[in-house]
Amino acid sequence: MVVVGSESPPKLAAARAVFSVLAPGARVDARPVASGVPAQPRGDAETRRGARQRAERALAGGGADLGVGMEGGVAWSGEEAWTVNWCAVAGRDGRLGFGRGVGLLLPPALARAVAAGGELGEAIDALTGRAQVGRAEGTVGVLTGGLIDRAEMWRGALAAALSPFLHPRLYPLP
Repeated sequence: MVVVGSESPPKLAAARAVFSVLAPGARVDARPVASGVPAQPRGDAETRRGARQRAERALAGGGADLGVGMEGGVAWSGEEAWTVNWCAVAGRDGRLGFGRGVGLLLPPALARAVAAGGELGEAIDALTGRAQVGRAEGTVGVLTGGLIDRAEMWRGALAAALSPFLHPRLYPLP
């Protein structure tokens, strides 16, 4: 069984899509867990830590072979604000895998809102005039005109995070 440390529809859809190919018939459940980082993670390190803690806490809840954590944040490169998306997978044997999602340059209005202490989800809701965009196509879906949505972004990050599990001889345990 695979447990995703979230009830977010795009995150669950991504996990179910990946595991339907990798392990048809595998059960993928949601277990909301705390990320241990702020609601709006800032920077790669904090966002990655949130993903890892979600994966480890999902696994620690019992009954799972793998715990999956997905965390989105915002990082700055000079004056530019970028989305950062990390996925972590934790195995019962102590193995960990990490993968990153699409990095997207935020428009100035969204960057300012986050820099002022807001959350990206709230900012994109205000920009679009819709509620809970993050539970649908997400900021990435809005800004790419639907060319990629949040579930697709998480599918790629999860696939990358599974590399150490697919090729354990290439990724020795810590």
